[in-house]
Amino acid sequence: MKKLRTVILYFIFMLISFVTVYPVILVILLSVQDSDELAEMTSSLIQFTGEYVDIHYIPQYPTLSHFIDLLIFTPEFYTVFWNSLLMTGIILVFQLLVAVPSAWAFASFRFKGKKLLFNMYVIFMLMPFQVTMLSQYIVLDKIQLMNTRWSVILPAIFSTFSVFLIYRGFADIPRDIADSARTDGANEWQVLRYIGLPLGKHGILSCLVLSFLDYWNMVEQPLAFINDKSKFPLSLYLPMLDMSNAELMLTSSVITLVPAVFVFITGQDYLEQGIISSSLKE
Repeated sequence: MKKLRTVILYFIFMLISFVTVYPVILVILLSVQDSDELAEMTSSLIQFTGEYVDIHYIPQYPTLSHFIDLLIFTPEFYTVFWNSLLMTGIILVFQLLVAVPSAWAFASFRFKGKKLLFNMYVIFMLMPFQVTMLSQYIVLDKIQLMNTRWSVILPAIFSTFSVFLIYRGFADIPRDIADSARTDGANEWQVLRYIGLPLGKHGILSCLVLSFLDYWNMVEQPLAFINDKSKFPLSLYLPMLDMSNAELMLTSSVITLVPAVFVFITGQDYLEQGIISSSLKE
């Protein structure tokens, strides 16, 4: 009976995994299909005939010409790719510079109102972007940052989620270790550098992974604050394409997926450790 239950659980997990991975596999397979084959397959979508799409899972004439066209003869792709890389990179760097000291202060110091302030951080973390969009718009407009990359970068730098995630990693460090270092004459920066950062690296690296995946694929923030299409990130470039550019849409989707998959695979272990730490009760 126990063995049967295990088999059923494995089957359910495999089914869920297949349903999750299926769209990714489909995009990769379609991206190497010939233009005529893609045109035949997507004709019912373009003309809205109401017929089901006949998907050819095995390309009859596989080709990489679509990737060559995108990477060599589509300069606007490099513009939006650079915009995504630039905005995501700046956000991650400055977000760590803000979040790490803030998380260390919450984890190491005792001060009046700490619990209330931390609960406010958690509340702000749970608020969706739609709730704070108007207030952010007014502030960004007052400081004349609308329609610039900084309109997306600046609010993201002060994300409360990164503080919460890194805080949980610091909170797991035994207090006696930090107190011993302070007793030996180490200042707070040295305690953070030589004790906090090495022992809390799981929370920091998991924050980097989750933040990269979030901001690499962000849509609402640049759509609300940026009007100039030359400043659009890659996540807004893909919705601008339609089925008449199916080859460009598919190849762009595959290349967009590569950095996210690479970061996720590289930081998977740290991500798991960070999630485990953040799930523990204070």
